[in-house]
Amino acid sequence: MPSLKPWCSPCPPSASAAAFTRRSSSIVRAAGVAVAALLCSLVVLTAVAGAAASALDGEFSIVGYAPEDLLSDERLGSLFSAWASKHQKSYNGESERSHRMQVFKDNLQYIDAHNRKESSFALGLNRFADLTNEEYRSAYLGVKLDREKRALRRQQNPTNFRYANVKDLPASIDWREKGAVAKVKDQGSCGSCWAFSAIASVEGINAIKTGSLIALSEQELVDCDTSYNEGCNGGLMDYAFEFIINNGGIDSEEDYPYAGYDGRCDANKKNAHVVTIDSYEDVPFNDEAALLKAVAQQPVSVAIEAAGRDFQLYTSGVFTGTCGTDLDHGVTAVGYGTDNGKDYWIVKNSWGGFWGESGYVRMKRGTNSDGVGSEGICGILIEPSYAVKTSPNPPNPGPTPPAPTPPEVICDQWRTCPEGNTCCCTFPVGKLCFAWGCCGLESATCCDDHYHCCPHDYPVCDLKMNMCLRKSTSTFGVELMKRTEAKVNWVALKEKLGRKSS
Repeated sequence: MPSLKPWCSPCPPSASAAAFTRRSSSIVRAAGVAVAALLCSLVVLTAVAGAAASALDGEFSIVGYAPEDLLSDERLGSLFSAWASKHQKSYNGESERSHRMQVFKDNLQYIDAHNRKESSFALGLNRFADLTNEEYRSAYLGVKLDREKRALRRQQNPTNFRYANVKDLPASIDWREKGAVAKVKDQGSCGSCWAFSAIASVEGINAIKTGSLIALSEQELVDCDTSYNEGCNGGLMDYAFEFIINNGGIDSEEDYPYAGYDGRCDANKKNAHVVTIDSYEDVPFNDEAALLKAVAQQPVSVAIEAAGRDFQLYTSGVFTGTCGTDLDHGVTAVGYGTDNGKDYWIVKNSWGGFWGESGYVRMKRGTNSDGVGSEGICGILIEPSYAVKTSPNPPNPGPTPPAPTPPEVICDQWRTCPEGNTCCCTFPVGKLCFAWGCCGLESATCCDDHYHCCPHDYPVCDLKMNMCLRKSTSTFGVELMKRTEAKVNWVALKEKLGRKSS
């Protein structure tokens, strides 16, 4: 399990070809020397001087800078190139790259202004540094919350809070250290945070009850839990729990891996019940003491408002940034603790390991202080819930057995594609098609190059960017899919040719 580092990281034993800066009353440099003195203060920001790429290997993906980087286009360009290489960014031509560098510069200025102030958390050039805040919100947030409906639901279906009488709570707890938290995962540009939050809660209680940590399938929820949740367009953790209960369990991530887009539900894998839960409970809302009791017992799904720029560019420390309570992101509370007198929640995100503290954020704990209202920071106390497990899992089902041969998709009289595919013409002549290809998704979009295709919910083929987009103005999407050759029905073809020859 990745360990949570203290907010002020220990000073490295040495540094070569890199300069380090700190937020303090002054910046100390060795005049005329490329290697600056290594400094540590309450906030440490690793910076690049000349060799920008060397700073990109920081565990929290802190990419630093020297003040001159904001004044020199050449140095800014070098820093941007190193950052783009680290995060495997590619752009559609020089115009797009230039635009992204301007966004990067604007974010860098915001980061620099924040990190010069006294604060309990640092911002950095993480994976979202080339996105405007509007783009970030559009691509990565996805909790659907109808407050009136949820409030009515709670009134009509009150749940017992099994941890109400828990006493003698530990001063801190970290479920990662107890083997109840799977590796940090990455939802990509699919608004499936609700699925990752719910799955992390189920993974946690299953590990606590059985002693076995099994990574479970978010993709099954995205594909199959569609009665109330909406896949990449958002959902709620409670509905995900209900699906797992009604379905009789959930498959493993290994058997039903994450794809990052809405797909067709695999019925066989949907019925592979590797882990089960018996029920779920809502933590009393706006009750920090109740959430503390729950997190002391198991990982808990929580919803927060993550739309702010501070959260977008968060890199390390105890987050106390600007945010409201308009819940838009599902995450998981996996512990709590205290750092230099500041209480915090340990929160697991689903944006990969190059965001925050190796994929985690420590969020301020404590209501009615420092401007934090009764809903908790970013609304963390409004919608907490957790899975309940009292029964053993079914016997290990082993690998999912192969499905019976499904009916094929007919392209024309003598060419077919596998079930669940889309036929795409690869050699059109007028209204006729002399060759067909198969796109491995149902209701897919066939691209005009007659070679690629896109999922139905990403219908715009951008051949220059090699991406499938939701709309032509989008800057995020999924990679273009290649078609495979359609199968020839030789029996039908021979019969047709035989009839012609006779």
